[in-house]
Amino acid sequence: MGVGRGNGPWWAPWRGHHADPGHPPTPPAVSLSPAMAGPHSTAPNAAETELLLLQKQALAEEEAAKAKQELLARFLQVKLSREEQSSMWGLHKVCTLWRLAQRKTKDQELRQDIEILSQTFTRVMDCKDGVIEALVRELEEAEEQQNRALRSHLHLTDQLLQLQRCRLGYLEEGFSAQVGALKAEFEAERKTILEQQDWERCCLQDMALATEQDHARSDHEAMLNFQSARDDIKNKCWQEQQYSRLQLVARLEGLWEQIQKARRSYTEATEKRKVEFEELKKKCVKSSWDINVQAKKLQKLQDTITATRSQIAAHLQESEEQNQRIQEEKDHAVQKLQKLRAAISQAGTTAHAHLVTLTCQCSATLKALQQVVEKAQRILRLAEMCRRLETEEEKVLPFYPSSLAEWEQQDVRRILAASPNEPLARAMQDYVGLERFWQRFNKAKLEEKALERAQAALANRNRHLRELLQQYLAGAALSQKVPRDPPPLLTTKQKPSAAPRSPPSASNWPGTTSPAPPRTAAPRHLQGGHSLSGDPTETPWGP
Repeated sequence: MGVGRGNGPWWAPWRGHHADPGHPPTPPAVSLSPAMAGPHSTAPNAAETELLLLQKQALAEEEAAKAKQELLARFLQVKLSREEQSSMWGLHKVCTLWRLAQRKTKDQELRQDIEILSQTFTRVMDCKDGVIEALVRELEEAEEQQNRALRSHLHLTDQLLQLQRCRLGYLEEGFSAQVGALKAEFEAERKTILEQQDWERCCLQDMALATEQDHARSDHEAMLNFQSARDDIKNKCWQEQQYSRLQLVARLEGLWEQIQKARRSYTEATEKRKVEFEELKKKCVKSSWDINVQAKKLQKLQDTITATRSQIAAHLQESEEQNQRIQEEKDHAVQKLQKLRAAISQAGTTAHAHLVTLTCQCSATLKALQQVVEKAQRILRLAEMCRRLETEEEKVLPFYPSSLAEWEQQDVRRILAASPNEPLARAMQDYVGLERFWQRFNKAKLEEKALERAQAALANRNRHLRELLQQYLAGAALSQKVPRDPPPLLTTKQKPSAAPRSPPSASNWPGTTSPAPPRTAAPRHLQGGHSLSGDPTETPWGP
């Protein structure tokens, strides 16, 4: 590291390591004599300087690459954590906004439904109040006509008012029950959604915290392993450099001494060459032994470097496996998150379907209520039309008296007072209040049948008279003399026993009285009862 950081002399690393308290002390600087700095040492110094420069460049490039990789890994980790946090916050905001939108929509729909129901109820109340006021006003006008009709009409009005109040009470109770059910269902759904939201938020927070803790722990372990391996390699490289430098210095000193001795011995006598040869031979053996020792040490260093590289490779493989495991856990968490989103969307779809069903039911209920209101209005209009067509007798006696005897009426009252056992009889108990209505209805039907029969009898008599008139005209055209026999028309009119048979009246029905005479007028050519002879004594019968 110290060699690759500066461009100073080759002994600068020792100064840097000496400044560090964790490194061994700096060896003493080697001082070269002026003779060593001469022309003979220029070539080795240049080669050594070039080698050191190349080593510095290689170490600098390696350190720069490592620093760049560390910065890139750190940047990617920070970016990944930020993206996860932003995605989590974005999902939370989207879920919150979606729930707020759903609540607002449902609130608006419920408010609109309640407002529509209240308006409908108010309108129905206004209509009923208007009808009641009209009935009261008509009752006040009818007080001047007859006291008995007033009492009967007041009794009917009281019954109608009581029925209307009961119906309004039932409608109010049904409306309150529907509003309470809607509120309870809304509160239950709101509580369920809030509980599910809290549970999902807690699960996501726990998952994010566990993932961050695992990632921080793995990152810390990898960083510690990397720093320890780097320190070991730096120490070994420093020791190797120190040892190599000391060896090179020792060799240079030995070679320099040998060169000096050889030069001195060469200048001396040649008789010492043999001794020098022996000495040189010993030195050669010693040098070979030193070379072998150095080779063994280099082999040990290479083995150590190989083991260190294998350890680094093992650590890298473990880191890759751990990263792969973390990636799998992340994929699993993402899949779980997608499932949760799908569940949330499905819950939203189910809630929407429930809302649609509720809306359809509300619309169907409104339609049914509208039909009931229309039916009631139609009944009231028909009642008003019938009231206008009532005669004075019907206004005085709106219900015909019963044709049953006193003991028969007591039996009927006893049977009606007894509790019914049959389902149909129990169902008919709910419609006892319509007994008067059916009496009026049966009376109207009987009058309708009587009028139909009277109309048929009048039509037959008219047709018979037309035939007689045609016969008379035919006889008058054939003979101008006075006929001996009277005309068939006069003969028919002189027979008193040929009176037409009266149609069946309503009195023939059990439990009924004779209906009032029809309010329809007879044809104009039959009202006076004029015959062809001018006798006004004959009058056609009526129902």
